[in-house]
Order: sequence, then C-alpha cells, then structure tokens
Amino acid sequence: MSLFKAIKKKYPDSYITLVASKTNYEIPFFEINPYINRVLIYDKSSSKTVLNFYKQLRDRKYQYGFVPSTIKISRTSHLINFLSGAKVRVGVNSVDGTKNKSAFLLNLKNDFTWKNKHQLVRNLEIARLAGFELTDDEMDEIKFSFTENEITFAKMFLKENFNNSSKKIVAFHPGAGKKANTYPTEKFIQLIKMIYQKYRNYILITSGWTDDLIISKIKSDLDNEKIEYTIAHNFPVKKLGAILSLVDLYITNDTGTMHIAGFSGAKMISLFGPTNPYEWAPINKNSFFIKSQTEKIEDIAVEDIYTLAEKVIELK
Repeated sequence: MSLFKAIKKKYPDSYITLVASKTNYEIPFFEINPYINRVLIYDKSSSKTVLNFYKQLRDRKYQYGFVPSTIKISRTSHLINFLSGAKVRVGVNSVDGTKNKSAFLLNLKNDFTWKNKHQLVRNLEIARLAGFELTDDEMDEIKFSFTENEITFAKMFLKENFNNSSKKIVAFHPGAGKKANTYPTEKFIQLIKMIYQKYRNYILITSGWTDDLIISKIKSDLDNEKIEYTIAHNFPVKKLGAILSLVDLYITNDTGTMHIAGFSGAKMISLFGPTNPYEWAPINKNSFFIKSQTEKIEDIAVEDIYTLAEKVIELK
C-alpha cells in the first residue's frame, strides 16, 4: 500500500488502475486499498477474456506503469505493463543478484537488495525510483480508516456478545490459506484452553471460507468442555478490522486476517512457519510474532505462544 499512498501524496487527483490475477474467491480490493480507483482482472481462461482485458487496459492513457516485483518477478506482469502504453515503466533490473529477464520492457529500473526488508519498504523503494516518497511517519500511518458506522458495528458486536466489560476478549484465527502456514488445530485448542484457564476470558474465533473443518473441530472440543465462544465467520474486511482493533489480543496464523489486524492496529501475535516475518509480519507497535526455528509452524511450542500472550495481554 506504500506505493499507492506515495503516488496519491504527490498527485492527489491521480487515477490509479490496479491489475490483478483472477482468483477463485472475491477480494474486496477497494476496502483493502483506499488509494486505487479501478481494478482490472487478468483472466487468461480464454482468448476472449484476454482480448477483453487488453481492450479495457488500453482505454486509458497512463503516465506511469509500475511492476513492483516485490514477491516474484513475473514476465506476464511486465508484458501487461508494456502493452498498457505507459510512458514511464518502472520496476526492478535485479533483486538480490537475480536478473530480471523482462527488464528490457522497463525504461526506469534499478538493482535492489531486499533480503529481510518488509514488503511495504520494498514497494516504497520502487516508488522512490520514480520520484515518489513517504516519510517515516507517513509509513507508520498506513492503516485502515474506519467509518463511524464500522466503529459502531464493532462496538455493538462486542457488547452483544461480550457484555461484561471487566473480562478480557481474546480472539483467535486458527485457519490459513496454506497448510504450511496453519498451526495444528490440536495445539490451537490447547492454547485457547491455557489462556482461558488463567483469564476466564471471552473467546472470539474468526474464520474464512476455507476454515470449516478446523472450526468444527474447535467447536466440538470447546462444547465438550462447556467453554463458551463466539465465531465471526467471513465478516467484511473493515468490520472485522474494527472489531479486532478493540479486543485485548488476537492470535493468528500467517494469513489474510493477520494483515487485516495489522492495518487495524490490533494487539496481536502472528505465527510463522516457512515465511519470513521480517518481510511479512505487521509492523505496528502492537504487533508481535513467533517464527518457527525449523521453518515448520507445528514446531512452535504452545508454551512459547502462551508466555508471549501473557505479556501482550498486560500491555496498556
């Protein structure tokens, strides 16, 4: 989001088009990124959809075209950028010594060293290449701006489900889009119980469209123990973010809700297996993470998460 914010800072009236690949699920782009004006989905399922995409792409004239390549170097992204007709085409010449074979399609490029640099910093470095800049304070201010309705919704949700204001509210997200990023359900249940045994806290469990099996196992176990809980399933991004900004702690796998919580300023602990947290973990003052020393998320000790949870819950 730093790239888009830097563009809007310099040119507040600019019109930003985001090109994204087709997915099997709906992504609320405009909720996640308030700086974009239009989203074009690149659907390569047929020649007709590809031709329609390029027709839409070419219906505007672009002064700048960016290919951040902060995650991977994509030949298709560079080709789309070139065919957009953008006058200034910005991107990487190489990343950490790996040459960009599509760099010849760019006319403004540089070599970057990005190991252990956060994605927001990487995107800002691409923006800087074209003369767009953010201060450290402006980087720290990259977060969701909640409407009055969203804040009211969050407060009402918490009041209706957790009416004793003296009790802590601890939220958990036990699912993830990738198996390698999913902490074992049995260990998540153990963690939930350990925290509950100490704090007798309210329990909020968040879930998405891929989490049904995991959630059913947790529900069954907690029901057997007669431990009460509330589930927030597939909530809209901003409404979920507003809720998480008000809870006492959120413990989540490395997945989409982690970023929602991060941009919401939530007090949180994120769990990392193979992914590098220095590149992906939220970087606000309320965010903490635990990285598996073996790259396997299942090797994180429940006791280590619990010990950190105690510290974060007590933070003011």
